Amino acid sequence: MRTAEIRKRWLTFFEENGHTVVPSASVISDDPSILFNIAGMVQFIPYLTGREPAPFARATSVQKCVRTQDIEEVGKTTRHGTFFQMNGNFSFGDYFKAEAIRFAWQLLTHPESAGGLGFDPDRLWATVHHDDAETVDLWLAETSVPRERIQFRGSDDNFWHTGGPGPGGYCSEIYYDRGPGYGVEGGPEADEDRYIEIWNLVFMEFELSAVRSKTDFDIAGDLPAKNIDTGMGLERVAFLKQGVENMYEIDEVFPVLGAASRLSGRTYGAVEVDDVRMRVVADHVRSALVIIGDGVRPANEGRGYILRRLLRRAVRAMRLLGVTEPVLPHLLPLSMEVMKASYPDLETDFERISRVAYAEETAFLRTLESGTQLLAGAVDRVGAGGDISGDIAFALHDTHGFPIDLTLEMAAEHGVSVDEEGFRGLMQEQRERARADAKSKKGGGADLSAYSQLLDEGASEFVGYDGLTSDARIRGLVADGGAVDRAAAGDTLDLVLDVTPFYAEAGGQRADRGIVRGDGFTARVLDVQAPVKGLSAHRIEVLEGELTRGADVFAEVDPDHRFAAAQAHSATHLVHSALRTVLGPHAVQAGSLNQPGYMRFDYAYPDALTPAMRAEIEDAANVAVRDDLAVSYEYLPLDDAKRSGALALFGEKYPSVVRVVDIGGPFSRELCGGTHIGRTSQVGPISLLSEASVGSGTRRVEASVGLDAFRGLARERTILRSLSEMLKVPGTDVPGRVESLLERLKDAERRIAEMGRDRVLAASAEAVASARDLRGVRYSATDLGDVADAGDVRSFVTDVRNRIDASAVVVAAAATVGGKPSVVVAADAGAQARGLRAGDLVKRACGELGGGGGGKPDLAQGGGQDPARIPQALDAIAAVISTS
Repeated sequence: MRTAEIRKRWLTFFEENGHTVVPSASVISDDPSILFNIAGMVQFIPYLTGREPAPFARATSVQKCVRTQDIEEVGKTTRHGTFFQMNGNFSFGDYFKAEAIRFAWQLLTHPESAGGLGFDPDRLWATVHHDDAETVDLWLAETSVPRERIQFRGSDDNFWHTGGPGPGGYCSEIYYDRGPGYGVEGGPEADEDRYIEIWNLVFMEFELSAVRSKTDFDIAGDLPAKNIDTGMGLERVAFLKQGVENMYEIDEVFPVLGAASRLSGRTYGAVEVDDVRMRVVADHVRSALVIIGDGVRPANEGRGYILRRLLRRAVRAMRLLGVTEPVLPHLLPLSMEVMKASYPDLETDFERISRVAYAEETAFLRTLESGTQLLAGAVDRVGAGGDISGDIAFALHDTHGFPIDLTLEMAAEHGVSVDEEGFRGLMQEQRERARADAKSKKGGGADLSAYSQLLDEGASEFVGYDGLTSDARIRGLVADGGAVDRAAAGDTLDLVLDVTPFYAEAGGQRADRGIVRGDGFTARVLDVQAPVKGLSAHRIEVLEGELTRGADVFAEVDPDHRFAAAQAHSATHLVHSALRTVLGPHAVQAGSLNQPGYMRFDYAYPDALTPAMRAEIEDAANVAVRDDLAVSYEYLPLDDAKRSGALALFGEKYPSVVRVVDIGGPFSRELCGGTHIGRTSQVGPISLLSEASVGSGTRRVEASVGLDAFRGLARERTILRSLSEMLKVPGTDVPGRVESLLERLKDAERRIAEMGRDRVLAASAEAVASARDLRGVRYSATDLGDVADAGDVRSFVTDVRNRIDASAVVVAAAATVGGKPSVVVAADAGAQARGLRAGDLVKRACGELGGGGGGKPDLAQGGGQDPARIPQALDAIAAVISTS
C-alpha cells in the first residue's frame, strides 16, 4: 500500500466519523522562536490547552513535521528521519478514551477492501499507564485484543505533558509485532525492535500544578474539558504495510536512495558506511524539497541554516560515495515525483524549488574550492604526517560549510591528520551558546502560566498610538518562565507594565525599542512580545539599579526606531495597493514583515512580475509618496469596516471592533493594528529590491524604505559611475558594454580550454608509442605539464589505456593544475589481476609529491605539494610494477 494511499484512508476514515479534515500547517512554525513544527498537534495547541475555543468539536490531519535535533544521527540508525508525517485525530471536549480506542482499532484492523489498513489483530499489542486501569477495561470492551497483550508502563512512556504546568494525561500506545525474526517474544516491554509503536493515544484530562521532570509532576485536578490528541507515524506504518525493513525503503524515500546507489556505483546493503551515506542523501533531499516548498531559503541562521546544512550534507555524502559532479539535478526531481501524490504543490512549484536547491549546491561546490585553499595552507604548515589543529577544522566547518568527515577525508588525501578532539570541543562550545540563546527565547510549548496569572489581573493598556512616552507601574517580572519580585543590573528578563507605549510585535511589524526608567534604575527594552493575547511582555536588560514589582516607571520608546518602523509599515500598505492596481484585486496580502528601513510583502499571484510590472508597481507606490496623502484611522464594528471596503490581512483573527487605517481615501483602506506615519511623504522613497516565488501561487516583494532606500540608490549610482569611467562609455551604455565583454571572455575561455584539451589529447599517440614492458605489464607514463582542467588528465589516461593493445596495462599521467601536482592512474582488468590497483598506485606516487590520493581499482586520482617531483612520482609507479 503506497504512502499516499495510507494518508488518504486515514483522512477518509475520520471524515466519515464526523471529523473536520484540517490541511497540514506549513512545516514552518508560527512561533518565531521555534524553527519547525515537530508534532501533529502543534496547530491545535490553542484549542487543546483552552487558550482559544476550538472551531470544531473533532478534527483530523496529516501534519508535515521536521525534526532537527537528530540530524547527525540520520542514516546511522533506521529510526531517525528529518522530515516525517504525523497522522492525527483530535477531540476538543467531545469524545474521549472509548471512542479513541474504538476508532484506532477499526481503522487498523478493518480489511483493506473495506477501507481499513488491514493489520492482523493478532499481532497488535497495547500499552497503558500503570495507574490507568480504566483504559485496560476499555481496550477489552472496545476491541478483540486479549488481556495478555496489554502491558503496563510508567510515566516515562505513557504519560504526556507540556514540560510545565498545564494540561497532561495518560497515553495508550499501539504496537505491531513484526515476528520472531526481529527479536525476542514478550511484547514492547521485552523488545521495541520487534514490537514497533505505530500509534499513540493521548488522553488529556489532568491539570498539572508543577512539573519537575518527565516522570515527576503534581496533578492539581481534572481539566474542565477532556481532549484527545493522537499521533500515527505515517512513514512507520508505510514500511510495515509495504513489507520493507525501515522508513528509508518506502515508496516516498527509496527511489532517491536507489539513484544515489546508481550514481555512485555502490551497492546498497553491501557496506554499512555506504548505506549510512545513501540514507543521509535520501532523507536530506526529501526534507529539503519540502522545506523549500514551504518557503524557506538557505541562510546562515535559523531555518535557512538547517536547510543549508541538509543540502550540504546530502552533497557531501554523495562526494564521500565518490560522486563529485552536481547531484541534486538527478535526485531532487525523483523526490518530487514520489512526493507529489501527497503534496501536489511540490510539482507545480518545482521550478522555484529546484532553482533554490541547485543554486545552493553550486555555491557549496564553490566553497569547497575556497575551503580547499585553507586546508592546503594548513597542510603546507604542518607538513606530511602532521596534525591540523581543531581551530582550522572548526573554521572549515563554520565558515566554509565543511562537515568534519569531509575535512578528515581531504586531510587524509594529503597525508595529515586532524585534531578531532579540539574540533569537537569547539563545536560543543558553539552548541552550548546556541542552547543558552534558545533558552532565552519564548516558545509555543513554554510555560505561560506566569503570564496568564498576570493577564488575570488585567490586560496591558497600549497607549503608543498617541504618544511615545507614558508613566506606568511594574505589574510583573518574569524570568525563565517564573514570576520574580526583583531584578538587578545585568539581568535580562520580561517586564509587564499596566500601561505601555511600546508596540508589541504583531501584524508583521517588529516591536519597539527604548528605555524604562524609575527611582534608581534604568533598563533597556530589547523586544516586546505578546506571550498571551492581551499582555505585552517587554524583554529588558537592566542597565543599573534594581527593579521591583509594583515600582513606578517612565517608559520611553526610541523615536527614531518607531518612525522608521512606521515608515516601513505604511510603505507596505502603499505597495499592497500598487500591486492590486497593477495586477488586479486577486493580488491580496499573504503575509508581511516591516522593520526600520525594510519591508517584505507576500501576495497571492501565480506568475512572476515582468520588469515592466515591477517598474509600474514601484512607480505607483512612489507617486503616492509624492502626493503626500493623509494617513488616518478609525475604530468600526467589524461588519461595518468590511462594508466600507477595508481589506483584512492574511490569517488574522479580528475582534468585534477593529482599527481601520485609511491612506488617501480610496488609495488604501485596511484593517491594521500597526503604527503609521502621518502623511505618505514621510515614507520617503520606496525601492523594490527583489521579487520571487515563496510557494505555490504566492510571491514576495522586498523593498528598502526611506533613508535606507536613498542610500541604496546612491550606492548604485556610485557603482554605475565607476563602471562608466572604467569602460569609457556613458552610463546608459554600460549594460551593453558589459554584455559584449562577457561574450568575449567566454569565447576566450572556450578557445583556451579547447587548445589545452587538444594539446593533452595530441600527446596520447606518443604515450601509446612510448609504453614500455615491465614484467609483462605495459606501462605508459606522461608528464603533461600545466593543465587547466584535471578532467582532461582523466580523459587522457582512459584514452591511452583503451588504445594500448596488451594483456595488462597501467597508464599514469601527471600534470600541474593550479600550481599543484595532480596524478591520475588507470589500470585495466589484466593489471588488476596481477594485483596492480589504480588506488594503490596513485597513493604511492602521491607520497613522492608530499600528498595522498585514492580511488577505484580501475581509475584513481591524487595530488601533492611539489610539482618538481613529478618524475619521481611516475618512476615510483614503475618501481611497484617492476616488483609485482
